[in-house]
Amino acid sequence: MAGRAVTLIAAALAAAILLLLAAPLLALGLRLGAFSLGPADLAAIRFTVTQAALSALVSVLLAVPVARALARRRFRGRETLVTLLGAPFLLPTIVAVLGLIAVFGRAGWFSQILALAGLPPVPLYGLQGVVLAHVFFNLPLAVRLLLQGWQAIPAERFRLAASLGFGARDLFRHIEWPMLRAVLPGAALVIFTICLSSFAVALTMGGGPSATTVELAIYQALRFEFDLPAAARLALVQFLLCAAAFALAGRIARPEGFGAGLGRTGAPPAPGGIVRVLDAVVILLAAGFLLLPLAAVLLRGLPGLASLPPQVWQAALRSIVVALCSTALTMAVALPLALAAARPGRVWPGLAATLPLASSSLVLGTGLFLIALPLVRPADLALPVTMLVNALLALPFAFRILAADARRLDEDHARLARSLDMPGLARLRYLILPRLARPAGFAAGIAAAFSMGDLGVIALFATERELTLPLMVQQLMGSFRTQTAASAALLLVVLSFGLFWIFDRWGRHHAAA
Repeated sequence: MAGRAVTLIAAALAAAILLLLAAPLLALGLRLGAFSLGPADLAAIRFTVTQAALSALVSVLLAVPVARALARRRFRGRETLVTLLGAPFLLPTIVAVLGLIAVFGRAGWFSQILALAGLPPVPLYGLQGVVLAHVFFNLPLAVRLLLQGWQAIPAERFRLAASLGFGARDLFRHIEWPMLRAVLPGAALVIFTICLSSFAVALTMGGGPSATTVELAIYQALRFEFDLPAAARLALVQFLLCAAAFALAGRIARPEGFGAGLGRTGAPPAPGGIVRVLDAVVILLAAGFLLLPLAAVLLRGLPGLASLPPQVWQAALRSIVVALCSTALTMAVALPLALAAARPGRVWPGLAATLPLASSSLVLGTGLFLIALPLVRPADLALPVTMLVNALLALPFAFRILAADARRLDEDHARLARSLDMPGLARLRYLILPRLARPAGFAAGIAAAFSMGDLGVIALFATERELTLPLMVQQLMGSFRTQTAASAALLLVVLSFGLFWIFDRWGRHHAAA
């Protein structure tokens, strides 16, 4: 009975997701008119695809030596460093941009070092700036994906290679390269898909008409020109780009099997001498590239943190409310879908939970804007729509985190629960929530951090009364109030990581109980 109830709830939620994704597209189609792309539209499409492709290529190429060095070296603090390298994944985009400017901007630390050597500063705006920011965000993801590939190679393969007298070149050719050939395309395509729908990076570092993405063009068409047909046309183009990348990512090559092992993960040989020095340099450079912008935000923002104006604190409160509501909605949808997907042979819950990846915040926001326009003042729906869109976009991540544990829970305990005729609420309270508390806390933390730092749909709807903290930081940067922007950005970092820590700690505590 309980399983049937979960299936019905999951089916209703899947239908609601499809409706929420289809309604904006229908609204865009009704406003479309003649589908014709002008030179500016084509330039935006070219730039969007170019920056996404370059960002993915640079990210995975740089990730190979970093992941290889981490895979074959063991040192004190290694696990902590791997964890810290994932910090940009949770970092609000606008904060990361501020940190990159502090390090690589015209007056940044790196440019000052170049000036001492008589070299010009790094050109931070335009294509190179967008790619730099995307590499900052996605290099840790690529490193983690490749590191998992190395750890998936059974230890027996490396011992067999050693017994056969393989040198470094033979080891790479016969063991490491087959893994990379299988993992790299998938990692690159995932990053490419993420970069296609990056709005805040293009907004702050695009640098003019020649560096405009499709999402930025949607924002400009709505916010500044109020050209609804152009916004609808560009939003549909963006959806087609994301949907095509999403569909291709689902079909791309997966890691090849290495045969059966004894369950022990291996590590490639760790040569000494100059190779050891090179590995240390690679790890230090990657850590510096990823952690220095965080340090810059901390150093620049800390002095003015106590003197932030009241408007910043009000925006912070709005962001917290939106993040908490969005997180609650994400988890209320992700948990039933994960439980429904745990039953053998069920594919539709996972498909429904993953579909939002085919869209983007501005596509959904533009469609909902067009739906709301004849009925209410769009600004009145700024915060509710932001909450809804954030919940939808966080759903795929929360579902993936919950799905594996939900499947194990079903395999281990579902038959016993049915034999005891355990009612649905009792099963939820005494079986499901305790067993899924750890992944649920982690998923809720991810969703809260994402929502806290989002700068997407809120930029379409908000007036001065509905500003969230990321949008406030962006406006402070635009008005050249750099000190206040740095302090507000530091507050945003503290709140984002604080919400993640609270939810994650809650999950670990209740799992232990």
